[in-house]
Amino acid sequence: MSVMRVPLALVALPLFLGAWFHLAATRGPDSDRTTQRKRSRQARVIKTDDEWRKSLTPEQYRVLRKKGTERPFSGEYWNSREAGSYACAGCGQKLFSSATKFDAGCGWPSFWQAAEPGTIEYHDDFTLGMHRIEVTCSRCGGHLGHVFDDGPEPTGKRYCINSVSLKFIPDSALKR
Repeated sequence: MSVMRVPLALVALPLFLGAWFHLAATRGPDSDRTTQRKRSRQARVIKTDDEWRKSLTPEQYRVLRKKGTERPFSGEYWNSREAGSYACAGCGQKLFSSATKFDAGCGWPSFWQAAEPGTIEYHDDFTLGMHRIEVTCSRCGGHLGHVFDDGPEPTGKRYCINSVSLKFIPDSALKR
């Protein structure tokens, strides 16, 4: 019986590529900033599917729980310029500030940074035949939208978020 010799490169290359792809898949767009990867300090919100259906509108349920997308230029906040905060429509966790909102021309509210470190979680999304980074609320797991690397400075990020995933809280309401 003869022993087949396999070149080291044929064994090492798949191992190297596997490790590299695993690291790439587990890194979110802000993984170089460790504070951004910390979990929210608030307790996780866990509800049954039936409880979510009862607490959300049908459109909120479709987007937040079933990873749907509202049509561009149709949401309540895509063109809003009012000062305030944007919270998760599912659990109320503060997600974004109007100070980081900008007009990306895409038809959805766009932000260049989350309001607090750890309020957003990042997931690989391979739907629609492409790779994107899905963003979800760290407290309830609700689907918010996606983040892209074509935003303005200082972060270069564009958080493209469904309006129906958000609840706006005007600054004037917070000052009372």
